[in-house]
Amino acid sequence: MNILVIGSAPSFEEVKKKFASAHACQHAPDYTHAHAHVKTAHVVFDYLLMNDPEAHAAVYMHVAVPVFVHSVNRSLADAIRGSENVFFGFNGWPGSWERPFLEVSLRHPAHRAALDQVCHALGVTPRVVDDRVGLVTPRVISMIINEAYFTVQEGTASRADIDQAMQLGTSYPYGPFAWCARIGIQNVYQVLEALYHDTHDERYKVAPLLKKEYLQSQIK
Repeated sequence: MNILVIGSAPSFEEVKKKFASAHACQHAPDYTHAHAHVKTAHVVFDYLLMNDPEAHAAVYMHVAVPVFVHSVNRSLADAIRGSENVFFGFNGWPGSWERPFLEVSLRHPAHRAALDQVCHALGVTPRVVDDRVGLVTPRVISMIINEAYFTVQEGTASRADIDQAMQLGTSYPYGPFAWCARIGIQNVYQVLEALYHDTHDERYKVAPLLKKEYLQSQIK
């Protein structure tokens, strides 16, 4: 299959590492470059559409290619309306491609057959979750990281102690702070903000220390 990845170079490299041995992978850093490739693509992994939902009309209107949209901070139903194209949501957080399955959501239940068909062709197993902000894995991991920040902020334990305790006690592959560094504090902060805005649940209220470090990371 010819796979088009629209997004950053690191995102492209993750997809390429996953599929390049069996499929051709092309990279478009933005929609200007995507126009040259989308008509010859068999499937698209789009990391940018949730930041510019109206772009789907210009990019995908005249093609029938299935599109996986990185949709962690916003649901497909909320972002993409008035289109007959087949869009799937997926968790494209850094490190997610290392798992043996692909965490996806459906914009419409009728698209399940199309999802199974394209995933079979890609050689990847889909795990379908609800089309909700945060999907499942990003929601759970961001909560764990947020609680770890609260714990450090309160002076209960150090970051190293928390990471070690979580790895030894729960067999997690990474501790919360190692996970945060791997995923990127910007991604963690943004999904927590989106979850809190969507649910108004105090569980997702961003720890002040996490917010401080996020803001510091944005200073250039």
